[in-house]
Amino acid sequence: MASLIRLYRRLNSAHTWIVLSVLAPIGMVVVSSLMLLDLRQDAWEKADQTSKNLLQVLERDIARTVELYDLSLRGAVDSLHAPGVAQLSPELRQLVIFDRASTARDLGVMIILDERGDIAADLDAVPPRKGNYVDRDYFRVHRTRGDLGLFIGQPLISRLTGERMLPFSRRINKTDGTFGGVVLGSVKLSYFTHLFSQISLGRAGAINLYLRDGTRVMRQPYVESDIGKNIADAPTFERFVRENSGTFVGTSVRDGIERHYNFTRVGDLPLVLNVALSVDEIEADWRLKALVIGGIVLLLCGLTITLSLLFSRELRRRTAMQAEFAKLSKTDGLTGLPNRRAFEAGFAEASGYHGRPLSLLIVDADHFKHFNDSHGHQIGDDVLKGLAQCLSASVHRPQDLVCRVGGEEFTLLLPDTDQAGALRIAEKVHAEVSTLAIGSVGIGAGAVTVSIGLASVTSTQERDTSLTDLYRRADAALYEAKEGGRNQTRCAAMPVASAAAQKRLLQLVSTS
Repeated sequence: MASLIRLYRRLNSAHTWIVLSVLAPIGMVVVSSLMLLDLRQDAWEKADQTSKNLLQVLERDIARTVELYDLSLRGAVDSLHAPGVAQLSPELRQLVIFDRASTARDLGVMIILDERGDIAADLDAVPPRKGNYVDRDYFRVHRTRGDLGLFIGQPLISRLTGERMLPFSRRINKTDGTFGGVVLGSVKLSYFTHLFSQISLGRAGAINLYLRDGTRVMRQPYVESDIGKNIADAPTFERFVRENSGTFVGTSVRDGIERHYNFTRVGDLPLVLNVALSVDEIEADWRLKALVIGGIVLLLCGLTITLSLLFSRELRRRTAMQAEFAKLSKTDGLTGLPNRRAFEAGFAEASGYHGRPLSLLIVDADHFKHFNDSHGHQIGDDVLKGLAQCLSASVHRPQDLVCRVGGEEFTLLLPDTDQAGALRIAEKVHAEVSTLAIGSVGIGAGAVTVSIGLASVTSTQERDTSLTDLYRRADAALYEAKEGGRNQTRCAAMPVASAAAQKRLLQLVSTS
């Protein structure tokens, strides 16, 4: 129960509420910050998973398409070496050589080049269209290397159709193993445009397909000038080639936009594919949520702080009022001196120090009724206020307590003061009162006098004396002062020791 009371007092403290008014908003900010960080992490995880899924779908589609083109090239090479093909008519020879190429999607030009670079067979024309490709990179590469296999060249503009294409080629060997030409197939870049354009990655998102030498084959959104550009020296591309697949955040050398890259190598081909999402766009929705949630939290924090401060101010005001009420409950309304309740509390505190003397003076105004009857109650009140000032001026120690206990009766409680010291205080009271004058009604100095009754408890006496006993003795002394002619001080006789104290004293005497 005591602990609950202490807890209540702490919670009822203005200081406690001020601390809580600070801690509560801090707690709200911490919780909302953790929640926003979690939402941000969710946004990044969602973007990463979306990129990976798109990358996987695109990589598989491109790998299957290239595999289909390669099968068409292999089929053409195998058909060239089939017995009797050379003796067939041009029309039948075309059908046999390009039989597997008829089902290839988005196939561009497909031709057979002889060892001189001239077109020997053409998928789309009989007789074949004229042209020489000895200057093309793929022709020179196959002529010098017999072990190359499938070669994917740089994007180019077809000399036969004028369209942008990506060339795929394989070497044709003669029966003796020497170079016999090249079978060339190409895929229109529109295939990649159609494939990538179905995907929306935001205004700053992008899909890129590169050769492993850094040449850009295709980009979505499509910009003509981007095709064929080489970014082999870019830090982002160096990471593509070094790691083959993965995820990272980097800045594009093309436009300086920071993006989240998911990238992979397309099968075993010399192609690199990436899906890039703008960091700003990934966090755009999160930032909006953060702005809304942050605004609400700040509003609530401000409201909490405001209400807490108002509450703590009201609590301080209430505490001050309670302190004031407590003070007023122990203060005499007329003179401003402590009242009887304060006197009793002061005595209880002073009597707790055993072994120290304690003195009490009861001061009563002489013939006070005369002042009231002659001059009215207002002047009587002025006399009482003047007496209060005189009594207060007679003591200087903080522990000395001057009280008005009722009517024209005052008390001076003097801790650590024996009878001799109390007599000196009484003399000073008489001297101060002798100067009291109220000129407005002709009450001059010396007209107001007081009678004082003095009672003391010394350090050699028992300290079980009650307030009633001490007051009774001082009051009896006051009565003697009144009977003796007023304007004087009388001291009460010292109390007789109790029977138990007398017995202990006899025992000490007999022992000695």
